[in-house]
Amino acid sequence: MLKRLCRLLLAAALLTAVLSPATLQAQDGITVSKNTAIVGFPTSIGFSLAAVSDSEITDIRLHYTTNRQAFAQVTSEVYIDFAQSKDVDIYWSLDMARMGGLPPGVMIDYWWTLTDADGSLLQTEAIRINYDDNQHDWKSLAQGDITLYWYNGDQAFAGELMGTTQAALVRLQEDTGAHLTQAIALYIYASAEDLRASMIYSSEWTGGVAFTRYNTISIGIASYNLAWGKRAIIHELAHLVTHQMTFNTYGDIPTWLNEGLSMYAEGELESVYQAVLTIAIAQDSLISVRGLSSPFSAFTALSYQSYAQSYSLVSFLISEYGQDSMSRLLGTFKQGASNDGAFLDVYGFDLDGLNSLWRDYVKAGAQNPAGDSLYMNIALISLIVLVTGGFIIAVFWLWWRPHHV
Repeated sequence: MLKRLCRLLLAAALLTAVLSPATLQAQDGITVSKNTAIVGFPTSIGFSLAAVSDSEITDIRLHYTTNRQAFAQVTSEVYIDFAQSKDVDIYWSLDMARMGGLPPGVMIDYWWTLTDADGSLLQTEAIRINYDDNQHDWKSLAQGDITLYWYNGDQAFAGELMGTTQAALVRLQEDTGAHLTQAIALYIYASAEDLRASMIYSSEWTGGVAFTRYNTISIGIASYNLAWGKRAIIHELAHLVTHQMTFNTYGDIPTWLNEGLSMYAEGELESVYQAVLTIAIAQDSLISVRGLSSPFSAFTALSYQSYAQSYSLVSFLISEYGQDSMSRLLGTFKQGASNDGAFLDVYGFDLDGLNSLWRDYVKAGAQNPAGDSLYMNIALISLIVLVTGGFIIAVFWLWWRPHHV
């Protein structure tokens, strides 16, 4: 009896080995003996496949999909170029530049289909891989819908950033009604340089980025720049929350509303932006609301003014019409309303009406008993001081780095 039991156990073990993911036997004769994927973050994923058949294998295709937020499942299909044979062993590399790069932590499902000369078809089972940034030894901290990953700094450092994140979520909901509808991941790199090394495409000034379709934020926060890092987290977090609240199949919300909500979430407008806004009001050179609905100008001065005006517009809407109206506005956009349609439905005026009301509001707030000229001069002096200070710091950095790196 014992011998019979041992034979049954051995047969079961052999059957398990045959049916394991490493070897998939199709009933029609195609056998896959190797099926692996190696992540080369952030530039590539290498896929390997070995298979044999009773007749020549004539067609091999790789299929893959990501956990990207979308209204329809999108599957990519790759036609593999190979020499037809009864015994094939292939390697194909996915160049992540084709996808614009992916953030760390993305889940990728992939599978193969193979056809031979007899018409036999085999589709392998889907395998899930985690597109991780394995260049660092990550630690994690989870609270609610937020998971924070970091590798440099102690638990207190991560706890402080998590506290900032949770407080920002509370303030966003109180002020705008916006809240997370899906869990998000927050990756904290030890520096802007480390962050940029994790990206395919980045600018030399990139310090943080929100991958809205993947519910992921990546930010480079050095220990000496924690105050900036907290504001950056809040800003990018607001982008993710706003995206989740308004995502629809018809289009994006106005740029000024998206950026303005993130600027507003940071707290009081920084002095450099306030100075730019003050000058624009005094000179009557404000950009129209419709002009701010498209991507902002690449020119630095106009870009700063665009962000400052966006903050002011959102502040105006919340202070004058309340949180409930802002929450309704975001919900209306999620239903696919147009820019004018959403504002008409919630506030009773379109973008042109908003532009007129807001201009009157900021001009009235800019009135000063000492006169507009004095008010403008103060703003100009503040802006000059800030720009000069930034220039001095930049010059010092350019001198210091070659001598100390």
